Amino acid sequence: MNIVIMGAGTVGTFVADTLCAAQHNVTIIDKSRAALELIEERVDVQTICGSACDSAILFQAGVLGADICLAVTSQDEVNMVGASLAKAMGARRCVARVFNHAYLNLSTFDYQRHFNIDRLLSLEYLTALELAKEIGEPGMFAVENFARGEVVIQVLDVQPGVKADGIELKNLKLPSGVRVGLISDGNNTSIAGADNIIQAGQIVTLIGTQENIDQVHRMFQHKRALKFRVIIAGGGNIGFNLARILQKKEYSVTILEADPQRCDFLSRHLDSTTVLHADATRRTEMEEARVGKADVFIAATGRDEDNIVCGVEAKELGADRIMSIVRRPDYANVLEKLGIDVAVSPREVITRQIMGMVQTGPIISHSEIGGGNSAILEVEVRKNSPITQARLKDLKLRQALIAAVVKEDCVKVPGADDQIQAGDTVILLCEQDNLNEILPLFKPVKPQN
Repeated sequence: MNIVIMGAGTVGTFVADTLCAAQHNVTIIDKSRAALELIEERVDVQTICGSACDSAILFQAGVLGADICLAVTSQDEVNMVGASLAKAMGARRCVARVFNHAYLNLSTFDYQRHFNIDRLLSLEYLTALELAKEIGEPGMFAVENFARGEVVIQVLDVQPGVKADGIELKNLKLPSGVRVGLISDGNNTSIAGADNIIQAGQIVTLIGTQENIDQVHRMFQHKRALKFRVIIAGGGNIGFNLARILQKKEYSVTILEADPQRCDFLSRHLDSTTVLHADATRRTEMEEARVGKADVFIAATGRDEDNIVCGVEAKELGADRIMSIVRRPDYANVLEKLGIDVAVSPREVITRQIMGMVQTGPIISHSEIGGGNSAILEVEVRKNSPITQARLKDLKLRQALIAAVVKEDCVKVPGADDQIQAGDTVILLCEQDNLNEILPLFKPVKPQN
């Protein structure tokens, strides 16, 4: 594939290296000649010195025939304008990285739609999602990401004696705005089908609006489980985004932040998170915050060294599970020896996300879930596709589920009587072994004369 990257910084270089290793043709644009010379020494790419907002530079970089353009400079506005220009000039798909979370807030303004960009990516938000997935959810946060936050995911343990216990899913009569996405027995996770029988002890993943999920909660649980206690060290953008994700999942979340002004910001923008003015690198302040009682401690400060130190301290204090942000790859081998259970690299997170977008045909992105046995796909629906010719209940999708449909003006969880339309974007859950059977439904068929 022909790929244009705007920005030769740390992320741009790392992504270019990965894409070149996968045999893609890569062109990088950057205003710094020195940065381009550094990347030329290590990666086989074409480089162009200039502004990502200059149409002449974009033309020279070949955006007219580009399969994907990635705007990952250090400036949000440059990324959005550059990606928008590339899209208008003929690039097939365009992605812009943003730092400011306000650009992702659909309640104020839809920047993605306004600039006609296929995806706005926040490295900090994606890293927070990765941490959230590692805490114990079976890989479903990606649905919320694809559905632009308008669809909620709730994971519940099925309790004995509830309405759903022993009932086939098709007989449960869930509201049209909520669906069961995944069913797990603790070892194996599969996509829910109409003939699945819900049983006590299983873990079910509900997809829908918060209102509809609240309505059906008691079908699966008599009472809400005790809150899982999570402590986050560092209230920067990663910690802030992680708290916003987890507080919606009914976790008990506490953030430790040393900057009083940042504490004020966090307390004003987080509804049900406890914000403590504390330095996570000081053991006494960790003890006062009762870090030893945490089910999960997450080190998400801005420095790898601080993350390692406070992670080790939290382990010694008795926290059950330790997770850490690690930006430097050379630290990765040391972490397990120090008792840190999970390490997440922001650069690797965004690279995996981008690699999932390097797809052909109607697939926009592809991510593995359920231990790799299943996948979440973002698929564009084209004119004359078989998927548009019948209602969902008549399509008889096997080992697959349409979790959400993204339209121009809304995102919804479809019901059995709904019909997909050309121009929609579908969030599809599918068993990996069944992809070859499902994907032809999204490929246009030439009308017969």
